[in-house]
Amino acid sequence: MNTDSFALRHIGPRKSDLNDMLTTVGAESMDQLINQTVPDDIRLSKDLNLAPAMSEQEYLEHNNTLALKNKSYKTYIGLGYHQSITPAVIQRNILENPGWYTAYTPYQAEIAQGRLEALLNFQTMVCDLTGMGLANASLLDESTAAAEAMALLFAIRERAQKKANVSKFFVSEEILPQTLSLLETRSQPLGIELVIGNHETFDFSSEFFGAILQYPGKSGKVYDYKSFVSKANEAQIKVAVAADILSLVKLEAPGSFGVDVVVGTTQRFGIPLGYGGPHAAFFATKHEHKRHIPGRIIGVSKDTDGTTALRMALQTREQHIKRDRATSNICTAQVLLAVMAGMYAVFHGPKGLEYIANKVHNSTFTLAKRLEQLGYTLENELYFDTLQIRVDAETIKRVAEKNNINFYYPSNDLVNISINETTTIEDLNAIIKLFTEISGSDFSVIDALETSDVLTSAVLRKTDFLSNKVFNSYHSETELMRYIKKLERKDLSLNHSMISLGSCTMKLNAASEMLPLSNPNWGNVHPFVPVEQAEGYQEMLRNLENQLTEITGFAGTSLQPNSGAQGEYAGLMVIRAYHESRGDHHRNICLIPSSAHGTNPASAVMAGMKVIVTKSTEEGNIDVDDLREKAILHKDNLASLMVTYPSTHGVYESAIKEITQLIHDNGGQVYMDGANMNAQVGLTNPGAIGADVCHLNLHKTFAIPHGGGGPGVGPICVAKQLVPFLPSNPLIHTGGESAITAISAAPWGSALACIISYGYICMLGEKGLKKSTHFAILNANYIKERLHGSFEVLYAGEKGRAAHEMIVDCRPFKANGIEVTDIAKRLIDYGFHAPTVSFPVAGTMMIEPTESESKEELDRFCDAMLSIRKEINQATIENPNNVLKNSPHTLGMLTNDTWEFPYSRQEAAYPLPYVSDNKFWPSVRRVDDAYGDRNLICTCDPIESYMD
Repeated sequence: MNTDSFALRHIGPRKSDLNDMLTTVGAESMDQLINQTVPDDIRLSKDLNLAPAMSEQEYLEHNNTLALKNKSYKTYIGLGYHQSITPAVIQRNILENPGWYTAYTPYQAEIAQGRLEALLNFQTMVCDLTGMGLANASLLDESTAAAEAMALLFAIRERAQKKANVSKFFVSEEILPQTLSLLETRSQPLGIELVIGNHETFDFSSEFFGAILQYPGKSGKVYDYKSFVSKANEAQIKVAVAADILSLVKLEAPGSFGVDVVVGTTQRFGIPLGYGGPHAAFFATKHEHKRHIPGRIIGVSKDTDGTTALRMALQTREQHIKRDRATSNICTAQVLLAVMAGMYAVFHGPKGLEYIANKVHNSTFTLAKRLEQLGYTLENELYFDTLQIRVDAETIKRVAEKNNINFYYPSNDLVNISINETTTIEDLNAIIKLFTEISGSDFSVIDALETSDVLTSAVLRKTDFLSNKVFNSYHSETELMRYIKKLERKDLSLNHSMISLGSCTMKLNAASEMLPLSNPNWGNVHPFVPVEQAEGYQEMLRNLENQLTEITGFAGTSLQPNSGAQGEYAGLMVIRAYHESRGDHHRNICLIPSSAHGTNPASAVMAGMKVIVTKSTEEGNIDVDDLREKAILHKDNLASLMVTYPSTHGVYESAIKEITQLIHDNGGQVYMDGANMNAQVGLTNPGAIGADVCHLNLHKTFAIPHGGGGPGVGPICVAKQLVPFLPSNPLIHTGGESAITAISAAPWGSALACIISYGYICMLGEKGLKKSTHFAILNANYIKERLHGSFEVLYAGEKGRAAHEMIVDCRPFKANGIEVTDIAKRLIDYGFHAPTVSFPVAGTMMIEPTESESKEELDRFCDAMLSIRKEINQATIENPNNVLKNSPHTLGMLTNDTWEFPYSRQEAAYPLPYVSDNKFWPSVRRVDDAYGDRNLICTCDPIESYMD
């Protein structure tokens, strides 16, 4: 065995398994299987031009060499990003723990109670600090959250405002520059007019539906916004506030003065800077807006026995349900980072957060006093952690960088200094010494922090926060370690068994890909440092862009979109910009097949396009005749087609090149959804099928872990004509010469997570990538054939083959009183997470094994499915008291003194011999979704509920 081969470790089936698997699927060789699966006319004629595969050791050495090229300056840039301290107990037990980072989005609540509790903690923390009634379980970054707030306020306009087409949105000139760029991007397609100005001179005209304020402002100044919000409310103008979460420990909660939405980032709650991400943003609002809040909400419900259980609430808001009526396309959140930020609050508690906030503020105050003593003029009287100084910026910059220090320079005569949790007295002295050198004054050492009295009672916080028991119980490492483990044990992740989710590609997230995330040379780089200080990041990101460009067969790549849905939106906005550059402003029709992922139509609407749905054939393919009819009908206004390839039904459509040519012939561009790219890499690509732009889910095909629902990265790769329009950033140059405004807050999105995909490609190389695709296809067809005769696969290619996933029809089992949900819950008893349920066809399961699963694990899964099929045969409509309807079975049920079921405890808990060797116990029985929606509770119980 070649122990240097990463592919050997990544790909599940062994060489000795191959013949048996090929025999089962009825193929003489792997080449024959691939030829029967992938149409000849889209196959690549030559190998990908990628560097040879590195061994794991070679890659880790290469990665460390790159990391050392990043310069570790002391950075006080701020602008929503601050170095923080990740408690080691959280780093080791969550960030570096596959029990947390390999879990899937908690749609199957019974095996996700740990993650759901951690997210409920996060929501409670956000509600407490913001003073709002409802928060979601994280968004992507502060700037995109602000854009979501604008969209929400636009959607909930008063009826009279909608009738009068009130469309102006006021943006304070104190807003962060990257947030302004995002607001510009999102507002234009929706017909919202931004008006940027001074909130102190705003006239509260009836032409405005909403406003957004920064708290504290980008200058660092703390404003008392009570009067503004009061006047806005009187004028029926709803207000959003973008707030610094640590400042809210000291400053009055925005909810207390009547705002409708509060957004921000939780990055400074123990999350590495990572050159811009991933970080969990927060979004909090009033209960009355619960049907409009974007993203996921964790709610309290109960299970079959009436035991408290958690679940994702109000799913009818999601874009999968609303589709072209959706106002948001949020899919991936930043769950792993939200869990970490919530645990940071649990570990420190309210007193610990007060200590940190006071230390940051007192450090800032002490620095301010010394600078004033040196004769420097401060521009902001009230501040939390950021000082703005009027001084020659060029001189300061030159001396600061010589001393390995970064400040922010908003103009030629202004310098901003933002203090953070890691700032020491020694650091303050280094700053003072620098300014002393420039002023020529005597240097006076700071030997202790002064206690600030700069904040007035008008802005100081007066309300309690984090009074719940969970935030006041786990302050020693022993206690927190055990609490984290207690939650982890409630969740099923990839470190326990296969997660065969169709469309989600839950493959191995290799330890060697993940290790660099803990390296401070990657973690401590601010996204807005001069690019020459981030040489390692720049080289890694350029290499990754080139790798993805080569893999997709395109001409350029942007890594900025920090989720798959963001990538969809970015791709459509680039298409929109391309049409507008040619004078085709009227091209706004987007054709979308009926089988498309729910984010597709939502993204199209957000990009200002009108969705026209095209039909699918009985075989699950795009109905080419219907598509042709609609493309020709709308040829004068056709903007794009959104197509998933292989199709959402798990089939390589042989007519794909005819389809893309049809769109081009009628003036449109083709967007390819890259959700199923795992079935393309090395065999075909979006360029070969005739697409113009695709997004890639790096958290699927390219091994970034799902993290319980995020982080995600969704870069776009584009053809030559679209390269000039790739997205920009207002602070660091990115994108093409005719770049659209920003898609995400940071120049390269979630840059830290990109290291994972870079390692995946480097260690697999061209041969390993192609081999991975081969085995993804083989594994899927192996399951298909093993289930043949017991479960019907709805769609297959022209030669009877599945792509890398398949749809199993469970609707016939209704005759036995069994629904697809019953099968999903029963799989828990067998130790498996269910496949994707009822998407894209109601009453079905979509199964995707990935290349990482061994033949042994595939057999265990198939054995479980076949055993369940026998259980279905024994079920009847007349008697719902059966092993399927009562699943999943908890340890509490099995150890109860009474057993009132017509089957044995053995049958319930250990239906096959392998289960006893590695039993997973769900912590709750089947969760009541409807009860949770009718009785919406989305925060932890108050402390009083724990008292006798």
